[in-house]
Amino acid sequence: MRLKCIAIDDEPLALEIITDYISKVPFLELVKTFDNALDSINFLRDNETDLMFLDIQMEELTGIQLAQALSKRPEVIFTTAHDSYAVEGFNLAAADYLLKPISFERFVKAVDRVYNSLRPSLSSRVYSEVTISNPLENYFFVKTENRLQKVFYKDILYIEGQGDYLRLITTKTKIMTLQNFKTMESILPPKSFARVHKSYMVALSKIDSVSRNRISIGDAVIPVSDSYKNQFYEMLKGKGMI
Repeated sequence: MRLKCIAIDDEPLALEIITDYISKVPFLELVKTFDNALDSINFLRDNETDLMFLDIQMEELTGIQLAQALSKRPEVIFTTAHDSYAVEGFNLAAADYLLKPISFERFVKAVDRVYNSLRPSLSSRVYSEVTISNPLENYFFVKTENRLQKVFYKDILYIEGQGDYLRLITTKTKIMTLQNFKTMESILPPKSFARVHKSYMVALSKIDSVSRNRISIGDAVIPVSDSYKNQFYEMLKGKGMI
């Protein structure tokens, strides 16, 4: 699951850096940015938000004041050029306190800590990442970034597992989606796709060769593990491929 984030900073460059960092982390989803704290209040009241990156020194309403004013606030990571507010930040139970200029490595450590702390509650949330399938039309949709992406069965070369995500390699593009193999196996035509490894699923029609428990599809070499080997070779026999 991804953390829904907002970023609040009155410095355009600082906001741009945070936005860029968020875009590089697969489990973060930037929902909105604000150049002042006041404009964020209504949004936070009406929209589910997991994490906010909050500058401290801002006109009219500081980050500290905003955090104090919210009766129900998301996790907070303060971003500031001044270390003098650290005590106040931690008194507000902030998840972290990042000093500018913020390195990407430090940013990742902070958000990873928040993600791990929220993961139990996130896993029970129903998101729209659930795959929408239309077998009659030979395609389905997956949630990627902030949109639903149409994927045709015939375009899939193979699927690779990467932690909580799947990477769909197609003839046209590569798609990262927050999904699991169990769901994907329930959607894809069972006679056309085979699980060959705990981290791989392949389209049988796209296989170029099989040798020594290795599958070649284009430039990719995909392992066939012992747990899936017998089932995979039975499928090949059933299709008269071996």
